[in-house]
Amino acid sequence: MKKLLLGAVIGALIAAIGLYVYQRTGSSAAPAGPVDTAGSSLTAASKGKTDAGAALRTSKMAGTILTVKNGESIQAAVSKAKPGDTIQVMPGLYKETVYIDKDNIAIIGVIDKGNWPVMDGERKLNDAILYSGSGIRIENMKIMHYKGNAIMGQAGNNFVIRYNWIVDTGVYGIFPQFGKNGLVEYNVISGIEDAAIYIGMCDNIQVSNNEVFASVAGIEIENSRHAIVEHNLVYNNAGGILTFITPGLPIKTTFDVIIRDNFVVDNNHKNFGAPGSIVSGVPSGTGIIVMAADDVRIEDNIIRGNKNAGIIIADHKSFANITIDPEADPNPDRVSIYRNFFANNGYEPIDDVKALMTLNLTKQGPDVLAIGDGSGSCISNRGAVKALNMNSWADCSKISSRDVGSHLLPEPVPARVMGAMEQHELGPRLYSGVCAGCHAYNVRMIGPPTQIIQAMYADNPQGIADYIANPVKKRDDFPAMPSQGHLNEAQRLAVAKYMLEVKQ
Repeated sequence: MKKLLLGAVIGALIAAIGLYVYQRTGSSAAPAGPVDTAGSSLTAASKGKTDAGAALRTSKMAGTILTVKNGESIQAAVSKAKPGDTIQVMPGLYKETVYIDKDNIAIIGVIDKGNWPVMDGERKLNDAILYSGSGIRIENMKIMHYKGNAIMGQAGNNFVIRYNWIVDTGVYGIFPQFGKNGLVEYNVISGIEDAAIYIGMCDNIQVSNNEVFASVAGIEIENSRHAIVEHNLVYNNAGGILTFITPGLPIKTTFDVIIRDNFVVDNNHKNFGAPGSIVSGVPSGTGIIVMAADDVRIEDNIIRGNKNAGIIIADHKSFANITIDPEADPNPDRVSIYRNFFANNGYEPIDDVKALMTLNLTKQGPDVLAIGDGSGSCISNRGAVKALNMNSWADCSKISSRDVGSHLLPEPVPARVMGAMEQHELGPRLYSGVCAGCHAYNVRMIGPPTQIIQAMYADNPQGIADYIANPVKKRDDFPAMPSQGHLNEAQRLAVAKYMLEVKQ
């Protein structure tokens, strides 16, 4: 135990020094994670420890290398590529949207003497890279100035997204949804109006060694299971790390999430999320929020300088902009807060927290605050923690997550094959994998709620199907929808019919 604690303290000091230097210098230089790759292997050796996900970390494409030079098209190379091929992108400027609808394709940037391959949306294009294939790898790309997303996955399994530098890409930075067995590591992301890293409706996920800052949310685990968030530097966001159940999505649960060994510091950025969205209700100055999720372990983190609270544990009814889903458990159960370091949190809480402080006869803003219902939760070292509304919580002992090295799977899982499905299966599966990441049933996300779409189109599924293939921006309060023209006519009609039928 002493060795573990000493290691954590030394690691904390090293990371703190790094953060201090960054803040003092205001450096805009390239992040330290990616290295020059000119003349070397396309895939950098992983710095992650050997674990159950070693097969995913170390796997390499066995096909042809297709090289894209400055002035050429990445999408043209993807169109030529076959499963197993690698798209090698040389330093230069690429103003395009890339869509990958094949399995086992890698896009690997080459960084030469500090020069990156840069994808620039010029604040005109919606998305940089969209993928629906499984076995997708995206590495060493600088992506900036898109209006929607930098990297968005739609029902793709076995994905690896790492060593990327993402700046100001609209709603999300990295956004895999409805995928299984995925790795997001060593990315640097900033300036995102929702979440820098957003894991939506996924299973068996590793989010590690990323630097996320100057966004509304740093890292968000939403309606996902079996996820580990570790060794990340999360600072200067409105909210640092979020673990949510969002009502109205096809996946109704979030559980088995480990949040450990992260730096969650000074998350005091103004919340600039879209008005009415769930994330716009995240109070600025909050380090970690658990909303309705179960079996969440928060362990060995440095949680410092978050002006509202270090950690908030809340149920659905206590959170802003939430519509209750009768099929989703609204309460956070079996949350453990174990062996974290807290300092200087809660020094400028919001009015609602101040009211709770008054009711509890304390003038100290909280390191940890529990709101609403929930059961089976515990906290360690209670006497050293400024805890508010936590009298019902038990004392944790010997609940360390160190026996869990990774939730990644030892072997790749099969790809989802949409074309092989029966018609009655196709609509629900496409809705979950393609649509639900942006359209919850009755909650505002990137796009309008499905309820609103039902009211607009009523008995006109063909109208939805046509719009999916050729979307036109209709509302100023939502970003433009990316085309889903990769879906064939039968697929578009199947998901359109399901959207008009779905309830919750």
